[in-house]
Amino acid sequence: MSADERAVETVARLTVERPGAIVAAFLVLTAGFAVGLGGVSTDAGTSQFTEDLPAQRAFEAVNEEFSPTFAENSGTTQLIQRDRNVLAKPALLRMLEAQRRLADTPSLRVASTSSAASTVATTLDPDARTPEAQIRAVEAATPREIDAAVRTAAVDESFTDRLGDDFNRRGATAGATVAVVVHSPIGGSDGAAGAGTDSPLTAIQQRARNVVATVGGDITVFGAGLVSAEFSSVVFDSLILVLPASLALIFVFLVVAYRDPVDLLLGLVALGVTLVWTFGFLGLAGIAFSQLLIAIPPLLLAVGIDFGIHSVNRYREERVAGNDIESSMTVAARQLLVAFFIVTGTTALGFAANVTSDLGPIREFGVVAAVGITFTFLIFGVFLPALKVLADRARERRNLPSFGDRPLGAEGSLLGRVSASGLFVARRAPRAFVVVVLLLALGSGYYGLGVDTSFSQDDFLPPEETPAFLADLPEPFRPNEYTVTGTINFLEENFEQSQGDTVTIYLEGNLERGYALESFARAAENPPPGVVAANRTAETESVLDVIESRSAASPSFRRLVARNDVDGDGVPDDNLDRIYAALLDSPARERTLRFVTEDRRAARVVYRLEADTPQAEVTAAGRTLEDRYRFEATATGETIVFQAVSDVILASAVTSLAVALGATAVFLVLVYTLLEGRPSLGVVNLVPILVAICLLVGSMRALGLPVNALTATILSITIGLGTDYSAHIVHRFADEYDPDAGADAALDGAVRGTGSALAGSMLTTTSGIGVLVFAVTPVLGQFGVLTALSIFYSYLTAVFLTPSVLVLWERVVEGRALGVGGGGREDAAVWR
Repeated sequence: MSADERAVETVARLTVERPGAIVAAFLVLTAGFAVGLGGVSTDAGTSQFTEDLPAQRAFEAVNEEFSPTFAENSGTTQLIQRDRNVLAKPALLRMLEAQRRLADTPSLRVASTSSAASTVATTLDPDARTPEAQIRAVEAATPREIDAAVRTAAVDESFTDRLGDDFNRRGATAGATVAVVVHSPIGGSDGAAGAGTDSPLTAIQQRARNVVATVGGDITVFGAGLVSAEFSSVVFDSLILVLPASLALIFVFLVVAYRDPVDLLLGLVALGVTLVWTFGFLGLAGIAFSQLLIAIPPLLLAVGIDFGIHSVNRYREERVAGNDIESSMTVAARQLLVAFFIVTGTTALGFAANVTSDLGPIREFGVVAAVGITFTFLIFGVFLPALKVLADRARERRNLPSFGDRPLGAEGSLLGRVSASGLFVARRAPRAFVVVVLLLALGSGYYGLGVDTSFSQDDFLPPEETPAFLADLPEPFRPNEYTVTGTINFLEENFEQSQGDTVTIYLEGNLERGYALESFARAAENPPPGVVAANRTAETESVLDVIESRSAASPSFRRLVARNDVDGDGVPDDNLDRIYAALLDSPARERTLRFVTEDRRAARVVYRLEADTPQAEVTAAGRTLEDRYRFEATATGETIVFQAVSDVILASAVTSLAVALGATAVFLVLVYTLLEGRPSLGVVNLVPILVAICLLVGSMRALGLPVNALTATILSITIGLGTDYSAHIVHRFADEYDPDAGADAALDGAVRGTGSALAGSMLTTTSGIGVLVFAVTPVLGQFGVLTALSIFYSYLTAVFLTPSVLVLWERVVEGRALGVGGGGREDAAVWR
């Protein structure tokens, strides 16, 4: 007996000889993992995916260095006002009153406020510097004076930037405006990130919302802290909605599969222990629970259900044959421990392949899933059989009745007849069937090469309006009311012209060199596709605009520029230090610092983009532009950052697929070599998985489901779950195969018995995971559909394709070994 056989034999023997000790040990471990449940935290939003990307680092540098409102350790809150005319006197007063009440609340740590209403007030009275003085200035003004002040203020771009696209200068009207509240350093918060439901910025913005509500009118408080809070809320709402629904559906199907209340209870206990171990591991390991990890519980339930049904079903097969509890469980455990080990190894490899990703959340997903699958193996391979032995012994001692002892797929059952369909084809035309399926898979895989790749904030945002069927749910299942998506959509729809898509070039170097400003002008010539241009010159915002506007306003500055403009094109070439110093010592100081740092070591140039420019084209334009500067230049902006994440996601999907396939192939060949002495069975085991992957990729494109942050993991998951199904068939066949008797008897037992258990598992898990379509975030719904499809395809290929592949395997491999030759007379006689 080999070492692996002795190990399996030892575990199987302990399961029936010391079940009480095994159950007690597992319960102690469960109590230990339960301690970690209290340490589980949450992480949400897109920031977790963008960390460490060069474009994101440049994006953060731009925010820190050129936007005082986003300075380190401070934060900003936006006040979004909507009205028939936000520039009318009542609306102006409401906004100013909101600013005053916020400033008068010490806990909000307001450092400054700015708004279109403030600008109108200071235009009316230049000495009105406080909210109270500004309120008095507007109250004292007539509507005609206010309209005149609006027209005067409109010459300043910073004023019009705060107004919606419908701003009418002549009529002095606008339907929306945005005010900014700057908070003093609040510690542990970043205005650009504002992350975490427990961050100081989040708490401040939640209190600010309550203060502004006392003013009346339609003023919405918005900010990074509130966005982060809703992201985290979505995680919790999705989990509390999906997990009970998944458990409810699983419970219904398990009732049908087990048909025995005791066995059903044992299966549910094992599932519960699996979840406690996995979530406890999260807390103990310090891994935050993110949107991606919402998929972990349904996945573990899927594999756990499969293991549980197989354990009970295989045990029942022995019991109905007249064997006692101990011998039945010994046979079942001995066979299934090996099958579970193969499934666990390949599934864990499929999940663990995601650690090759450059994105932290995907790596964490791979680690947690692999660990969870290992826990599932231990719990359902050792704990559940021991628990089953204890339960059946107790029932025998008390003469309690048992229900549903008949195994799934028994002769004459519906599942048995359905599963046997694969045998029908395998006995008549296996070669033709395999060729047709492979051609179909190749066509589907080739078609799927055109699947889209995407990454955007919309993937993680809740719907703007909660669907009615969710809104009608009772507490605590009813989701919260979400406002972030509606607010973001409102900003995009109403402030598109002033805050449209842009590419920012972040420059680092000595900006006092003579060629610095000239390079800004030359880089704008003949812009790449997607960039807004006039007369073959890109529309940009940079320090050159500040120089031009300051020259128009100040004769002395205009003369300074002229003296240092060698070629007369309006762009200074000499003494740039004096040019910058003059700007910083003028009313244009604040605007200058939006484009050049005070030490003249960094700058930004903003290029406007044409409407609806695709992400890929935006990125290509950014790469072209950054190469035109004689400084270290990095193209950045939200679109470019998200495109960079999309590229990494696609690379992660391809890499993890290749790694998972390679590792799975090696593992299967080694396992079947050690256990059965037939390495070729590892290749047989892999064929249905490859077909399932090709079918899934084609389905993704056909259904319009992109490769995104979560679905990028689906291909490696398909390998793991696909192996789960095919390994059960192949291993049962290998375990019962007798070369002298031929493959028929072994295939019949594998397909009717194991295949029927797979059908029950497939129905249970596809419905249990399919409930992810009801999750609050779209990305989870897409993942649920694809995972359910993955399981369905894995079942179809395992039950209907694997028998034909095994027939061909026997003809080609075993036929030669027996001296018969592939497809010889004896072989034909077996399958006639």
